[in-house]
Amino acid sequence: MTDNIAWQLQGSYFETCNCETACPCVWLQPPSEGDCKLLVAWHISTGHFEAQRLDNLNVALACYAPGHMKDGNWQAALYIDERADDAQSDAITQIFSGQQGGHLAILMSFVSEVSGIKKVKINYQEGGNKRLMSIPGIAQAEIESIQGITGEESSISNPPLCVVSSHPSIVAKSNQYQYQDFDNNWQFSDRNGYYSSFIYQP
Repeated sequence: MTDNIAWQLQGSYFETCNCETACPCVWLQPPSEGDCKLLVAWHISTGHFEAQRLDNLNVALACYAPGHMKDGNWQAALYIDERADDAQSDAITQIFSGQQGGHLAILMSFVSEVSGIKKVKINYQEGGNKRLMSIPGIAQAEIESIQGITGEESSISNPPLCVVSSHPSIVAKSNQYQYQDFDNNWQFSDRNGYYSSFIYQP
């Protein structure tokens, strides 16, 4: 890891997996289905890697954990916005692989196998209490938040394990979730989802 690189990313993210809502993995409990099939999408509103701007780019990650997530052995595939040039792609790869520290380095320390890194078209949309991401021929996911008893969105704050530590996670449920790549073929609905804003930095 290189410690002298100045970088920061801000934007919004969502995730969905095959667990029942709400996913027990964030509390360091076993996944409800015995394994975890996780799809994460980020929209970088503003970002930089030293002088390299990373504004308005999308990133996605597919992860498979064969058992308890805290035990590691995750397999992961990284997808980078096709609009990114070579320098931007390299910066995103370094950040999201955990090479440049911060919360993403903690997450990626659980990964033992990288299936691949691809530049693809990533469509990321926010609309009210819904979030949607699609990668043609690879992935499509839509989640919708769950309303709490007061009428506000339900949220989880400061769990032991999470994709975003900078903001509370809105609890959601998937309307659809499909992923097919690297010999995986996952299809789910009415399963767990989270979304929030995010800030990542070293």
